Amino acid sequence: MKYLTIAEALDKGKGKVAIRGWIYRERSLKDKVFLVVRDSTDIVQCVVKDKLYDQAKELLIESSVKIEGTIRADKRAPTGFEIDVEKLDIVHKAEKYPITKDQSIEFLADKRHLWIRSRKMTAILKVRSSVFGAIHEFFRSKGFYEFQSPILQTTQCEGGSTLFEVKYFKDKMFLAQTWQLYAEAALFALEKIYTIAPSFRAETSKTSRHLTEYWHAEMEVAWESFEDLQDYAEDLLQFIVKRVLKECKKELKILGRDIKKLEPSAKKKYKRITYSEALKLLDKKGFKLKWGKDLRTVEEDELSKMFDVPVIITHYPKEVKAFYMKEDKKETVLGFDVIGPEGYGELIGASEREVDIDKLKKRLKEQGEDPKHYEYYLDTRRYGSVPHGGFGMGVERVVAWICGLDSIKDAIGFPRTMLRFKP
Repeated sequence: MKYLTIAEALDKGKGKVAIRGWIYRERSLKDKVFLVVRDSTDIVQCVVKDKLYDQAKELLIESSVKIEGTIRADKRAPTGFEIDVEKLDIVHKAEKYPITKDQSIEFLADKRHLWIRSRKMTAILKVRSSVFGAIHEFFRSKGFYEFQSPILQTTQCEGGSTLFEVKYFKDKMFLAQTWQLYAEAALFALEKIYTIAPSFRAETSKTSRHLTEYWHAEMEVAWESFEDLQDYAEDLLQFIVKRVLKECKKELKILGRDIKKLEPSAKKKYKRITYSEALKLLDKKGFKLKWGKDLRTVEEDELSKMFDVPVIITHYPKEVKAFYMKEDKKETVLGFDVIGPEGYGELIGASEREVDIDKLKKRLKEQGEDPKHYEYYLDTRRYGSVPHGGFGMGVERVVAWICGLDSIKDAIGFPRTMLRFKP
């Protein structure tokens, strides 16, 4: 017989089927064995009796099997159907599985190579795949070209204190914090570009929101205004949420995610406020933040509680933002952050880029950098400079928000943090 995925077998609902997968749960009675079998698509309960009983009774969780039988409806079964097994082929008899109920987060992290098989992690990874697919489709539908930049770089872009240093033969290099400086060079060839690539930040943070290696969706676009840039950010997030709500209803249900909390972000306009307006809103809530200070996690979380959609905060103080952001006035820049609802923090950081070489050199010096190391970047302002801007989106932050996760560590297959670098 032709093997069906478990989802296909469930859709068929009756008659002869052949499936293959792994034992997800097993329970033996005196006259029958219940085997819940999983594959990448779903789970189904299989009933083994008679001459196959002894063979099935020996199987442990994660044993791999091929099964043929008759599928029928049964409301008592986990997914509403059972397969009466007529043929059982044991592909591999697993050893006793080390993961059981109620085990610690650290133990599950140590056994991540096995925990990734869980229904929770499988559901998250499917949502993650839909998010990646949506990002690619969004930008390509807008006429963007995909562009890749070096992972090994000679300069910093987001702050020297968070750089991972790498020995490069006899020289010293750094793992990429962002593609941006190279993207701004490629922009003058392609005008509208994007990428999804790993970025690295050596942040000494142990919070549930930070990874040292994460996937960065970035874009850079020529000629567009600061308002256009905000539109791109809003449209992208709306596109992603709509895609996940369409493709991943079953996965969100497995995760216990209340989709009513996501629906506004797929339909409504996002709130846009300035940094100064944000301080006024926070002041009313008892947060006395001095103008010029960056928003901390606690302030971002408070702002996120005020809206049921992401909030776009614009015109930050120059002193708390990167050297490449365009000055709006003497004290502020044309930059913005997109803060996710429900306390999920910054999803996107963006800005219009500074085009004045003298201002760029001055900002670099203020940050302790030697402009000579950035000559390739400054060349982009010497030859045909045009207004342009871009943003970076932390994909794991978006996945964590959409899935309603307690920790960003579950938004990626194998997380890397300050304390976690294996398996």
